[in-house]
Amino acid sequence: MNSADSPAVADQPASTRNRLVLIVYTAAIFVSALLLFSVQPLFTKMVLPRLGGSPAVWSVAMVFFQSLLLAGYGYAHYLIRIRSRIVMTGAHLVLLVIALLSLPLSIASGWGEPPNSGYAFWLLGLFAVSIGLPFFALAANNPLLQAWFFRTGHPSGPDPYFLYASSNIGSFLALLSYPVLLEPMFTLRTQNLIWTGGFGLLIVLIALCAALLLGSPTLAVDAPAEDKISAPPAWLLRGRWIFLAAVPSGLLIAVTAHISTDVAAAPLLWVLPLSLYLLTWVLVFQSRPVLPHKWMLMLQPVAIAGVVVLLAFGGEQNLLLTLGGHQLCFFIIAMACHGELARTRPSANYLTGFYVALSFGGMVGGLFAGLLAPFAFSWVAEYPILLALAALCRPASPERLRGWSAWYWPFLAVVASALMAPSYVDGKVMTWLEAHRLWIIGAVGVLSAVMALGLNAERRKIFATVVLALVLIRVYPADEGRVETVRSFFGVHKILVTPRGQYHVLMHGTTIHGAQKFQNDDGTLVTGKPEPITYYHQSGGIGQAITALRERKGGPLRVAVIGLGAGTLTCASEPGETWKFFEIDQTMVDTARDPKYFSYIQSCAPNLKPVIGDARLTFAREPDGLYDLIIVDAYSSDAIPIHLATEQAMAIYKAKLAARGAVLMHVSNRHLELASVVVGIAGANDLNSWVFNEDSDRDNEYIFATQVVVSARNEDDVGTLATSGQWAMTEADENQRVWTDDYSNVLGAVLRRLRPREE
Repeated sequence: MNSADSPAVADQPASTRNRLVLIVYTAAIFVSALLLFSVQPLFTKMVLPRLGGSPAVWSVAMVFFQSLLLAGYGYAHYLIRIRSRIVMTGAHLVLLVIALLSLPLSIASGWGEPPNSGYAFWLLGLFAVSIGLPFFALAANNPLLQAWFFRTGHPSGPDPYFLYASSNIGSFLALLSYPVLLEPMFTLRTQNLIWTGGFGLLIVLIALCAALLLGSPTLAVDAPAEDKISAPPAWLLRGRWIFLAAVPSGLLIAVTAHISTDVAAAPLLWVLPLSLYLLTWVLVFQSRPVLPHKWMLMLQPVAIAGVVVLLAFGGEQNLLLTLGGHQLCFFIIAMACHGELARTRPSANYLTGFYVALSFGGMVGGLFAGLLAPFAFSWVAEYPILLALAALCRPASPERLRGWSAWYWPFLAVVASALMAPSYVDGKVMTWLEAHRLWIIGAVGVLSAVMALGLNAERRKIFATVVLALVLIRVYPADEGRVETVRSFFGVHKILVTPRGQYHVLMHGTTIHGAQKFQNDDGTLVTGKPEPITYYHQSGGIGQAITALRERKGGPLRVAVIGLGAGTLTCASEPGETWKFFEIDQTMVDTARDPKYFSYIQSCAPNLKPVIGDARLTFAREPDGLYDLIIVDAYSSDAIPIHLATEQAMAIYKAKLAARGAVLMHVSNRHLELASVVVGIAGANDLNSWVFNEDSDRDNEYIFATQVVVSARNEDDVGTLATSGQWAMTEADENQRVWTDDYSNVLGAVLRRLRPREE
């Protein structure tokens, strides 16, 4: 053999080994991320049927996972300090095996029912004792495996952050595949078993990673490369890492809350911002970023100004533009923040500390937006607060025209005084400002972008300008009429008083959940017993069903109503009847009782004492065979509590019915076709169903179209509804899978709604 060929031949085993190291470590990090982000929707969905169906469960779950991610990163940070490779790798493998022994996933027994108060903290405890160990073990893998990869001596080891992109690709795919593939195809039990098998595969991959590390020469760790000879990151820099991670993490929850509260409440809407959030991590940690960081820094002030304009614009006008605008601006802001993190990342020997700072910031942002904000604010105030803080995420740089910029503070103070002072005094100036509010607020928002791009202004000046624009949005609101908000753990409710005070309207998100007419068209006050309107008017599906059941019985009804709303249905009762209401949200009860908002309860049921708690649990404790009519009207905005629309839930309703009773489910929904779901779960319980569809041209009178399904044992039980031309007896679709506590398919309901209706 020629001696000149010897180095090439000698390099071949090393090259093969390096490829093997890269493949195994990339696969392990990818699978770990896939499991990490698929366990979130999987276990949360397991919790919903038994422990409450509030959408707020998802935000609490997010806070829990972010907090445990910090714990996992902290564990990895200290584990990597162990000098013995055998002890370090062995300890983590033992942890993974112990976690495997706790699978499949299950809800901890003996945890009891959720309390009426402190619900969020109770849920955090439940998540911790149920899935804390396997999630903790998974959370540590990303920084730990990157640190191991650095110590294998691989040529890419000194800068292993590209593996973080691989991790987020796995997270991204898990997020998208769950609602599109796993949920429609498999039951929860099957999903659980698949996830458990994936966890076992991950242990094998991590064992291979450990073997490759143990087989690496010690010199790979002990001989530092030139780029690794650096001082530890300063504490000020660590604090900035935390801040840069906290702002987009909080914005993720805040923008999701805003678009589902004030733009469009639709199922699976939370997937969009979370997908964009994960995508930013993928993009910024690429070896060659597709979107250069300097571009994102240039676009960031434009995005902030864009959100200011969108918030000033408000409402549902041009829904796609508004929804897409918030998402795009969030993406740009998150890219700028995460790009700063990537730009200032330390060398590989400080990698785990860097990830601890990132996860701590993510937890802080999540805690603020997910837990503190719902109790601190009566509206989604966290969104503008975090938007303003995003201006402080820009890197420091010298200002242009420094002599002129020194006068900016007094200039801004004069502008703020001129724009806000008229709001305290009614007059022509106030009227003019209200009429031109969009242009004025937009101009202040654009000013912040001009300051950033044109003058390279100091970030505190940009921050102050954005704050002024956001304050003006509250001073000069977009809503016609007067709006008050009430917020709880379960969401934000708005009470809209229309111009001249003719109607009071209860809204959850963008969906009306009740209204009351306080003035006649001529301006005189409405007197006497309030008339049910919106979905509950007498000629609508709900009103017809109540009348038919009352006539069929020939006497007073005993009725259970799941969902209180504005209390409209209290005025559907007649003397001698017994109506019992079940409501999960105490603030909703307080709002419906307050005569300054609605007077249904005050006029028709002043002694009403609703049962507080999740109705799936509280209603199950009612005596069997008691009710002539059960009305299920508990949908939150246009989202649905799935646990109230399953075969097992219908079995509970059936058990509580009197011999000739009926179940009425209100399924009006802009985004989901739910009538066939109710027909299916009723059929699975040997009940017949009749579907009512109504179009309405009286929306200006708050008389809305409704879709209602009534289910009963026999045709005679529903009285005249069985022979009415407006009600169609409907059989379950044999090709459509019945929803159960173990299976539901929200995406399928969305697709059915998109199909054109058959004439």
